[in-house]
Amino acid sequence: MGLLIDWFLDFWDNMPGGKISRAFVAAVLLVIVVSLPLGVYWSIMPNAFDPASEAKADAENQGVELSTGYTSVYTLHRVMDTLLHKPGGYISNDKIPPGIWLDNISNWEFGVLVQSRDFARAMRKDFSRSQSQSVEYSALTVAEPRFHFDSNSWLLPSTESQYKEGLEALLSYQAALSNTEQSEAQFYARADNLNNWLGDVQTRLGSLSQRLSASVGQKRLNTDLAGDPAAEQSTISANETEVKTPWLEIDDVFYEARGSAWALLHILKAIEHDFGPVLDKKNARVSLRQIIRELEATQETVWSPTILNGGGFGLFANHSLVMANYISRANASIIDLRELLARG
Repeated sequence: MGLLIDWFLDFWDNMPGGKISRAFVAAVLLVIVVSLPLGVYWSIMPNAFDPASEAKADAENQGVELSTGYTSVYTLHRVMDTLLHKPGGYISNDKIPPGIWLDNISNWEFGVLVQSRDFARAMRKDFSRSQSQSVEYSALTVAEPRFHFDSNSWLLPSTESQYKEGLEALLSYQAALSNTEQSEAQFYARADNLNNWLGDVQTRLGSLSQRLSASVGQKRLNTDLAGDPAAEQSTISANETEVKTPWLEIDDVFYEARGSAWALLHILKAIEHDFGPVLDKKNARVSLRQIIRELEATQETVWSPTILNGGGFGLFANHSLVMANYISRANASIIDLRELLARG
């Protein structure tokens, strides 16, 4: 160790370029030393919260009534607000260290963002409208496109500025729902509205499950036209394809799924509160709770410093396959829940 220190001091004193080179090296070392612990802190994912109790407390603080839909709107606002105000703030559009290196938390953010965007769109086109010919609520016509703004824009306008405008519009909708003196803003907790949104959730989880399972590589048969003998597609596809997630993208898919599940389980807890009578009438509350339980399992602590990618029955764990199991089970339960909601 002493020889190594002596070599470094000698190299430092005789470094080509003199003071300028030493200043540059010192700056690089400082960035690395500061970035490592800061990056670890910024990569800590936010804790879960209870939407029903938090929304009730928020309504009491605002001195308003906890009306139908208030909990769902509050939850969407809270989830999106978390992206902006967690440790490190919104990281996906960072262009300097340590944010530019933190791909795991960035993919987590994207997973949360996808579910939030879907729910915001459902509010605009379904939950806030009584029928297909009704008028969209003005605040939601602002919030929904703001949340769909480019997630990687860092300047003019920045992603954060657009999301903040969406959050302000969402707050105005939330306040209007609890205002008994006006009836323009509504949240319709109906089985058909809920079923429409769950259809979007079903396709999202199905895609995530397939991408997670592809971590070990799979040969898949082409089932694109299965079940309809008259079905056609644009171009011919192979009868069998081999799908495998690139090695460097395995952890990206894992954390995107983890973020998506984090956002979805909070939204579903809010749905259970606002759609309680509908779920009870269909005897479907227990089905929704089972979905939430499966998604909660996706948030267990990952004790390994890296996302392992062992074989299906190999010596080492495969975190992607474990995540795919929970996602697939949740998706299967969503299919059952949709069938219950569709019944008369």
